[in-house]
Amino acid sequence: MRKVLKSTAAVLAMTVAGAASADKANDTLNVAFTKELENVDSYFNSSREGVVLQRAIWDGLIYRDPDTNEYEGNLATEWNWIDDVTLELKLREDVTFHNGEKFNADDVVYTVNYVADEANGAKTQRNVNWMKSAEKVDDYTVRIILKEPFPAAIEFLSGPVSMYPDEYYAKVGPTGMGLEPVGTGPYKVTEVVPGQHFVLEKYEGYHDSPKGQPSIGKIDIRTVPDVNTQLAEMFNGALDLIWQVPADQAEKMAQLDQFNVVNESTMRIGYLTLDAAGRTGEDNPFTKQKVRQAVAHAIDSQTLVDALLKGKSKVVKSACFPSQFGCEQEVTTYDYDPEKAKALLAEAGYPDGFTTEFYAYRDRDYAEAIANFLNAVGIETEFNMLQYSALRELRASEGTPVSFQTWGSYSINDTSAITSQFFKFGDLDDARDPEVRDALAIADSSTDPEVRKENYSKALKMIADNAYWVPMFSYNTNYVFNNDVSYTPTPDEVLRFTTMTWN
Repeated sequence: MRKVLKSTAAVLAMTVAGAASADKANDTLNVAFTKELENVDSYFNSSREGVVLQRAIWDGLIYRDPDTNEYEGNLATEWNWIDDVTLELKLREDVTFHNGEKFNADDVVYTVNYVADEANGAKTQRNVNWMKSAEKVDDYTVRIILKEPFPAAIEFLSGPVSMYPDEYYAKVGPTGMGLEPVGTGPYKVTEVVPGQHFVLEKYEGYHDSPKGQPSIGKIDIRTVPDVNTQLAEMFNGALDLIWQVPADQAEKMAQLDQFNVVNESTMRIGYLTLDAAGRTGEDNPFTKQKVRQAVAHAIDSQTLVDALLKGKSKVVKSACFPSQFGCEQEVTTYDYDPEKAKALLAEAGYPDGFTTEFYAYRDRDYAEAIANFLNAVGIETEFNMLQYSALRELRASEGTPVSFQTWGSYSINDTSAITSQFFKFGDLDDARDPEVRDALAIADSSTDPEVRKENYSKALKMIADNAYWVPMFSYNTNYVFNNDVSYTPTPDEVLRFTTMTWN
């Protein structure tokens, strides 16, 4: 905490009489991303930055209004269930991709059939593997065939499932799409320096979409990993908007007249994942239930919220976001009790504690505070801070003993978008509990809402009883932008460039 405040004070000391104005004259909004984006292709990254670009560059068949949560047509004008596993959609006839290709049923069929094929390696399988295939009825009518009933299908089609140009994607694949993205979205991409720099320009041929027509002509996005550097660039006018600003820095910025600071809640939660399945070795301590429960008792989530996250963050007790359909809240909870944690460790055979590797990829101050809570009860941590993509690959290939993770559910308001992502024996499942998997399988596929709720409840209670995860808190996001920019953030943590304007 002292380090954060000291760094912030140092940045604020750089303030001159007034901040330079935004690049309004050139109609260019300068934005910073903190995290390096592994691939712009929306099916081959799983980061929040990727979601932001996905919504700007590409469109889905359906759109969910972030304020009303009502579904509207986007690339599709209407949709109807033919049966429990067949969804028929009528498509718009006036849409053109950024490269001039005309949008039609062939694009939907190609996109769905490509990403639904597990062999093609879409990064987050749960976003797409509920689809079996797509079939063309005519040039502007398609049917999407599901593997089994999946009541969250409309929600997913309004979120992470974007439509790609069939001819172009067949030619360039994910690598080419990552370097020269082509979509139907409100902004087209004019420059990509992988992981470093992205330039978007308003697409003049954008259709009459519920996303709205873009106002600002150019969005210039650079990766600037250090928040203090971002703040310095805000002061000198090199940046116009930054987000995910830590609470203490945001509080300082809010005291200055030249910046707007807005705090908004998000669907992202922070949690610890523990190697209950023994992926890092059967003798690792986290295979023991009492050790995992000790970890849960060791973490003071309320203090993390009050001292570090602040804003609209709240303590989270279940392995999902509270507003999501099926997110059971009546689960076993673990109050902060370091003495109980020490007793459980002793009962598990570790009266003197043990040493373990501890991994994180973001929010170093949060991760260090969590590590300190573990150290205080005898779990000595060897701290490892990795890039997101590197940590994800390590977890997928070998696993980690304990790691601080976050998940924003792609802003999908359904428990299948989080709990089912990590507890159905995928490569990021550190529990491998068949009872949890089976309950989630029923919940994900039943068309009866009560059956869904019952089985999500069953799975979430087992996860909590066994302390497979240690949920800690929900995130909020601090947005900082200068006075030439007008923007109202939404609770789904998606930067919507189409709703940004110049004052």
